[in-house]
Amino acid sequence: MIVNYAEARAIIAGALEHGRSRDAQPLAVAVLDAGGHLVASGREDGASPFRHDIARAKASGAIGMGMDSRVLAERAKGNPGFFQSVAVTVSGAMAFSPGGVLVRSGATIIGAVGISGDTGDCDEACAFAGIGAAGLDRENVA
Repeated sequence: MIVNYAEARAIIAGALEHGRSRDAQPLAVAVLDAGGHLVASGREDGASPFRHDIARAKASGAIGMGMDSRVLAERAKGNPGFFQSVAVTVSGAMAFSPGGVLVRSGATIIGAVGISGDTGDCDEACAFAGIGAAGLDRENVA
């Protein structure tokens, strides 16, 4: 089971709607399936050019390491050498900032959403809102 296109579009719509309700800066959203493949993405008018790449890196890191990007960021503080090596190994395809959230069906990871554009906390809240709007489960491990 993986995140399908309709679910990915619902995640994006819900995340962007939540961002607008918070008066967030323009956002970019990337939704990946369990294999790390892009299912769908969206970028609001005014979002800077790198936002999509950062959003995808947040989601990719979450999928690749099996944990939300907030957890990755915290763990990287305590073991920077290891996490720098991982980032080099994956050609920089991960970002150590909140906003990359795993999507689950029960205990099974079925994808991830990454958001970039505002603060990490806001990006993460928008990811949670998008996942909820699609009727899916999330993991929030602090």
